[in-house]
Amino acid sequence: MVVFANREEAGKLLGEHLKTQGLEVDLVLGIPRGGVVVAKEVSKVLHVSMSLLIVRKLGVPSNPELAFGAIDPEGRIYTDRWTIEYFRLSQEEIKRVAEEELKKIREREEKFLKGKELDVRDKSVLVVDDGIATGQTVIAGVEYLKRKGTKRVLVAVPVCPLESMRKLKEHADEVYCLHTSESGSFAVGMFYRDFRQVEDSEVEELLKDGVL
Repeated sequence: MVVFANREEAGKLLGEHLKTQGLEVDLVLGIPRGGVVVAKEVSKVLHVSMSLLIVRKLGVPSNPELAFGAIDPEGRIYTDRWTIEYFRLSQEEIKRVAEEELKKIREREEKFLKGKELDVRDKSVLVVDDGIATGQTVIAGVEYLKRKGTKRVLVAVPVCPLESMRKLKEHADEVYCLHTSESGSFAVGMFYRDFRQVEDSEVEELLKDGVL
């Protein structure tokens, strides 16, 4: 099994891989918070500006780490029907979680982007995260960017399950994953020796060159 030392190493390796593919993009977008660390390294290798794509996972109330869907900055919800049915989530529960997460999106937009509108029209954009589990959050981000008028939306991650990669390819123009896993049990943290939580202050430090 491939194991990365930390998100920085994963980002450098991912960036080098993308470079060998001859990838050309106008902008790299990291998904906060862990994805921003990886995206920063990718943007350095590719010599491309970086900003943030602030989308949020919608977690099952009894198990918040488990996603039943995701929400984008416009408040559009993307859900996994099977998970909702399995946990018998009501429309009220879904609405409550979505409202909480949209509030967090607004807070992060203000904190990290200083209220700046993300300008992606007619650009080739690369979305980067530290890994993908279900893919719900990244799909929400990809669809949001397409509605914002991007020319092309590409996705790159250090690790993801094969099934999620297949699902993502139905939404993104191209998907790059350094290590695809066919294992039944999958968690992004399994593939990192250091997978500690990234703090807001670290994200702000990574963005100190300014965001577009």
